[in-house]
Amino acid sequence: MSSRSVRAALAAALMTVLLPTAPSWAAESPGEHIANALQDSPVYVADAYADAVPPSRQRQLTQQIAATGLPIKVVLTPLTKGDAFDGEAKTLASVVHDRLDLRKFILITTDGDFTDSLNGYEWPSDTHQTRHAVAAAGFLDEMRDAGLADLTSKAVELVAEGDGTRVYEEAVEHLGDSAAASPTPNPSPEKEPGAAWPRPAIAALTLLPLLGLLGLLTLGALLLVRKRRRTSGPQPSPFAHPQAVFAAARAADESALRRRVEAEVIALGEAVARAETPSLQRALDAYAAAGTVLDSARGLPDLAGVLALVAEGRDALTATSTAALPLCFFNPLHGRATRRSTWRPLGRQDRARVATCAACTGALRHHRAPEVLTDTTADGREVPYFEVPAESSVWAATGYGSLLRGGDSLTERVTPGQFTRTQDGRLDPR
Repeated sequence: MSSRSVRAALAAALMTVLLPTAPSWAAESPGEHIANALQDSPVYVADAYADAVPPSRQRQLTQQIAATGLPIKVVLTPLTKGDAFDGEAKTLASVVHDRLDLRKFILITTDGDFTDSLNGYEWPSDTHQTRHAVAAAGFLDEMRDAGLADLTSKAVELVAEGDGTRVYEEAVEHLGDSAAASPTPNPSPEKEPGAAWPRPAIAALTLLPLLGLLGLLTLGALLLVRKRRRTSGPQPSPFAHPQAVFAAARAADESALRRRVEAEVIALGEAVARAETPSLQRALDAYAAAGTVLDSARGLPDLAGVLALVAEGRDALTATSTAALPLCFFNPLHGRATRRSTWRPLGRQDRARVATCAACTGALRHHRAPEVLTDTTADGREVPYFEVPAESSVWAATGYGSLLRGGDSLTERVTPGQFTRTQDGRLDPR
């Protein structure tokens, strides 16, 4: 055989071997990842919501969907500006629909603006009044304090009943004319349904010329202020405000998160009472510390600290405290971290290994600013919680567990009787 023939044979063999595996070279996009997961199960839950919708609840939702006989899929994932879907639920829905290529398809997703809300989409038309049904779930009195799993279950139930428009109109009737205005019908799945304009908005159209002039003046003033800040003032923090807050309530709804945290502490206490494990004392200490912090908690950072202590208590009960990762460093309200990532704070040379959830890990990997839990300094500035002086905040000193090494724990830092406050209201981790 000639050398030319040998080269041709080798090339053909290489093509035979390499071509079938070529698609594996390309990294799986977020849309592909979600669509592929939905091929195996109708319920997709991102790691950030794994605590709010654990595997047991995912199985219940799967069984509930199967019982409806409808082509329902559920996607629960954080949506933020700058991500693969630019924080838009409608973009996520369109991408997933295109990837799955289903003729009949009902999708329930998380919302990009309000993390305790759900959106509904249906193809080829809104036959089951999906959009109204899913929206209605969040307005029902019975769902006022419901978690993400219960809210999703109610949405599936209302879609299956097929009377979502009536339920929605009745649910929002007490909110007033502007809130109760029925959204316009969805003419096609490619167009995002929008709410009908209330009368005040229509009346405001007559003021558009004046508002346009005022808007131009305001824009000019803002541009001037921003220019001066760029040249002389301190630069803004590179972190976004928290949006995915453990599927609790809207960004500033502290009371809703407090109720959720109280339930977590109670559940830990019940688990401790039933447990028989060599590490029971560690679980008891974590439970006591969580209760102590909860009693004097002021604001989201303290409530997040309670969740971190509850996580330590549960780890002690399952004997995984040495291997389990703490809650997400950047925002513990994201839930349990999935890995440790290397992070270099802006403007600094030193690096830190911190525990990060899937969403924050992805943000760091793509050189985006992670969503961070903020706190208020003594002089009233809102900053990332870890920028508060460590001597004034046990959370900044420990990173909610990420910065602890050598068997140290939050429980040991926050023991009963040691979590107090100074006169200016700051944390005192004495």
